[in-house]
Amino acid sequence: MAMDGSFVVPGTAAGGEWVDEVLLGGAAARVGLRLPEVVEVGKLRRLVRERQRELARSGLRAGGAAALRLPPSLAFVTYLLAVWRSGAQAILLDHRLTDYEVRRAIERLVPQVVVSPQRPVVAGLRTFVDVEADVASYSGHPASTSHAVVQLSSGSTGPSKVIGRTAQALVDEVLRYTKIDGVPLEGERVILLPSMVHVLGLVGGLLYGLHAGVELVPPARLTGDAIVQAIAAEQTPATVLGVPFHIGLLASVQEPPKLPQFKRMTTGGELVPAAVSQAFEEKYGVPLGNMYGMTEVGVIGTDLYGAHRPAIRPAPGIDVRVVDGELQIARPESPYLGLVDPARWSDGWLRTRDAGVVDAETGLVSIKGRLDSQVSVGGLKVDLTEVEYTLGTLRGVEAAVVVYDGAITAYLQLKERRETVRLEAELSQRLASYKRPRTLHVLDQLPRTTTGKLVRDLTVLRKAVP
Repeated sequence: MAMDGSFVVPGTAAGGEWVDEVLLGGAAARVGLRLPEVVEVGKLRRLVRERQRELARSGLRAGGAAALRLPPSLAFVTYLLAVWRSGAQAILLDHRLTDYEVRRAIERLVPQVVVSPQRPVVAGLRTFVDVEADVASYSGHPASTSHAVVQLSSGSTGPSKVIGRTAQALVDEVLRYTKIDGVPLEGERVILLPSMVHVLGLVGGLLYGLHAGVELVPPARLTGDAIVQAIAAEQTPATVLGVPFHIGLLASVQEPPKLPQFKRMTTGGELVPAAVSQAFEEKYGVPLGNMYGMTEVGVIGTDLYGAHRPAIRPAPGIDVRVVDGELQIARPESPYLGLVDPARWSDGWLRTRDAGVVDAETGLVSIKGRLDSQVSVGGLKVDLTEVEYTLGTLRGVEAAVVVYDGAITAYLQLKERRETVRLEAELSQRLASYKRPRTLHVLDQLPRTTTGKLVRDLTVLRKAVP
């Protein structure tokens, strides 16, 4: 570690020294995970070395590639760190993918080793499970790139993209977190709700927590009551890390106890409507922080005190600009592997496909939704994000997705029974006629990605209609 707090990863992914220095350093007795049994860093080091020897016996070497198809578990954490410590590339496959999807990914990425559960995982509502892993050799080849991790995007608007990040990029993001005001500090806890297979749970939870000496606490179950119990279990300050879907779980707790150790909740994935954040803050008396990021970059901007909602402040070291209404992020290289639209990255800038505005005086960034949310109806511009937001303000609406398929169409999930004619009447008081959906579809459950994001893919939404 340099004097300025930076860390330069030697060479490429083939050097695994960064794991020990950045993630598994410090006193052996410090708590890494609380499951609820305590897993100290010294035990993690021992388990990682054992996994590393096991992977080596299956043929994994420095510069190789291993696919991990494991649920959030101690096995996932230790095998992931063992792959990196071996100087190899980790391909992360969500355990909820079907066998067909996994086969396609493995055939495409051809790892040398595949790590998967020995038996089918029946997790139910559990956020962290106990699994025995099977390590199998595969007729793959060494990693074709120097990326330390390969992930699949959430696929909320279409097919998943294959995204690679170097060890240096991961380390830089971990250190970026340490410079953000309001993040959990050493000796505090993170109640970890998002999956560690995806970027928020992986870097914002697991990697940052290990580096900063923050205890990672997955609740026993993914319910509002279990999250509250996890917060209350210890007296040390606790931050809940999740996505907007998890706000609803906490909001469902009728009379939560006094929680003086509850420091804040931080959400990523999607912007939170003002009404939702206000209701949450009134119920729990803690700020609801917002985080904006991408699998390709990690954290881009934050507002952890809820002071600028819906705007965010760029994270330290992140350069942003707006070109033709689109938010772009400075990146030294393309994060994409394989076939992808070459226009997504060029000349050192990554196109987010999100509409945005940067305030010239304050530097605050306002995300205006997806670029493809701007449509023309009868020659008049309509922002589908505005329509979604307005639907979300109607009584009884839990979530909404608005798309354009020749006409504006809305898909709703309700938390109480309401007639669509009533919803349409209320909407007519809040939106001009040309902005209002021609059709309202009420679903028992809106489709979501594995990270909890609402799916906006037309094909998936149409299939979900009864």
